[in-house]
Amino acid sequence: MFQKILIANRGEIACRVMRTARRLGMRTVAVYSDADRDALHVASADEAFRIGPPAAAESYLDGARIIEAALASGAEAIHPGYGFLSENAGFAEAVEAAGLVFVGPPAAAIRAMGLKDAAKALMERAGVPVVPGYHGDAQDFFALAERAEEIGYPVLIKARAGGGGKGMRRVEDASGLRAALDGARREAESSFGDGAVLIEKYLGRARHIEVQVFGDRHGNAVHLFERDCSLQRRHQKVIEEAPAPGMTAAMRHEMGEAAVRAANAIGYVGAGTAEFIADVSEGLRPDRFFFMEMNTRLQVEHPVTEAITGQDLVEWQFLVAAGERLPLRQEELSIDGWAFEARLYAENPAKGFLPSTGRLVRLDMPAGEARVDTGVRAGDAITPFYDPLLAKLIVHGPSREAALRKLQDALGRCRIAGIATNAGFLARLAAEPGFAAGQVDTGLIDRTLAELAPEPEAPPEAWAIAALAALGLLEPAPGGDPWASLRGFRLWAADSQFANLESGGLRRDVRVGVLGGDRYEIHEEAAALEVRILEATGQGARIDIGGRIEKVEMARAGPALTVFLGGATYDFAVPDHHEADAADAGDADRIVAPMPGKITHVAVSAGSRVARGEALIVMEAMKMELTLTAPRDGVVEAIAVATGDQVVEGAVLLALAAEAE
Repeated sequence: MFQKILIANRGEIACRVMRTARRLGMRTVAVYSDADRDALHVASADEAFRIGPPAAAESYLDGARIIEAALASGAEAIHPGYGFLSENAGFAEAVEAAGLVFVGPPAAAIRAMGLKDAAKALMERAGVPVVPGYHGDAQDFFALAERAEEIGYPVLIKARAGGGGKGMRRVEDASGLRAALDGARREAESSFGDGAVLIEKYLGRARHIEVQVFGDRHGNAVHLFERDCSLQRRHQKVIEEAPAPGMTAAMRHEMGEAAVRAANAIGYVGAGTAEFIADVSEGLRPDRFFFMEMNTRLQVEHPVTEAITGQDLVEWQFLVAAGERLPLRQEELSIDGWAFEARLYAENPAKGFLPSTGRLVRLDMPAGEARVDTGVRAGDAITPFYDPLLAKLIVHGPSREAALRKLQDALGRCRIAGIATNAGFLARLAAEPGFAAGQVDTGLIDRTLAELAPEPEAPPEAWAIAALAALGLLEPAPGGDPWASLRGFRLWAADSQFANLESGGLRRDVRVGVLGGDRYEIHEEAAALEVRILEATGQGARIDIGGRIEKVEMARAGPALTVFLGGATYDFAVPDHHEADAADAGDADRIVAPMPGKITHVAVSAGSRVARGEALIVMEAMKMELTLTAPRDGVVEAIAVATGDQVVEGAVLLALAAEAE
């Protein structure tokens, strides 16, 4: 076994690999960009090396710098994690050429599966069923349009290199093909350096089921059963589970055998995942699943497989990389219970899942009740340079129902403030009746998005608590001063105060009347609530609201105020009305950058007449492509950016001419 390893990655996967390495007695080496100098994975390692500026292309994708760091540290092996260079055959070869061990498959296996079109041709020869589609070399628009017509709409455009939903577009009919192709190619080129695509038949009622495989250097290969990853948004997984609901023994056997055949066909070594799409229009059937791709790395969702098998897959990776045989044979592996994983992202579901940046004011996760894999801490800055994944919540129970209850409880106990997250969305998704019943497919989120994405309106109790917090009435009273204990008391002052608050687009002036003895009467819209503060700590309080005692928690950073109440999160702000009114006045005339990023496409020019909703500018941020559209009909007066420009949050990108009076 190795004495020292370098992890060529960042965030939660770097921290995850370090935990196993430390348990096995290895010393760990981290690498970091300037944006990650104070990151958790750097602090967790035994030593760390700077590899470049914040942009991934100049740091985490710089294989030569990473290998230099490994050699300088005395590491014997490099674990690539997932993403970045994990599926880069050239990097794997360079690692081996430097006399180091690459903790992953051989470069030949990565190449065999690296381009989806070639991989599918190989799988067909190996007797593995593949999705109907076009996987050829012709890439001009007219050739692809002809193939799409032959396949039949709707179709799915996919980047032939890479994965993770990047370079993927669903196209309903021929009229949307060109725009979808252009967007997919831009995103694929940016993410993988390869803009080529393939086209597949889009299955309307489909399940995304993948099989974990493992191979060693002695010719052994096994599968560790399946995971269901059907809950997806924009082709990116949101909640995964293992095993797959409704899976029969016959279908599990067929899928497992197909996955092992795929691994054997390329002489696979290490951890890999065979991804299948299953047509469930007539339920799960052994003759209705098709190979999509093979990920030649550890998957983000590997913890659910660990939970149901009791195996540490990172330990398996190290053992195989060190030349040892697989720890178990196929007949020695079995499934125990059920597991879920939910991915917590820095994004705003109510605003089209726009990525969120800023500083984490609070990050309290239900550790002990769930496994939490994370690479961030309270106080960390969430930057626009990397994937917005904050943490993964993993739960395990004896049955699907028991595990789902644990997941719902764990999501309700997350306390995250300072940035927008999808925690509330995940909690609502986990309680969605169809999902709760195991009726999952890749279209479930799209069908229920209108109900799941909007944050619920804050109830009167939340407004009341926010008002008390905004006025400083939930701060702990300093000891030794009898006057200080009289919260709300102001000599010669009126017996009422007003808290100006905003939440969910609503602005309200909440009147707080002082009744004495830590008792208040709070008037919010038509509601009048009597509240007594029983205990206050600054970050939390026990209060009596109309005879019901509630435990609440808060987080405050500048004008932003977050209230955690009854398993839900409510965000408030103390607005500056003058600034807000000025910003509102300009909303219809300006397109501003919602976050820092790079301009990848400008679709119009000065003088162009545009319609409301028309695409104007495309920018890339946090590994996602964002399309900014016209807020109204009008004429483009000026464009302040060009393709390739880096912009900061709030920068004016384009101006529309003022509307005639």
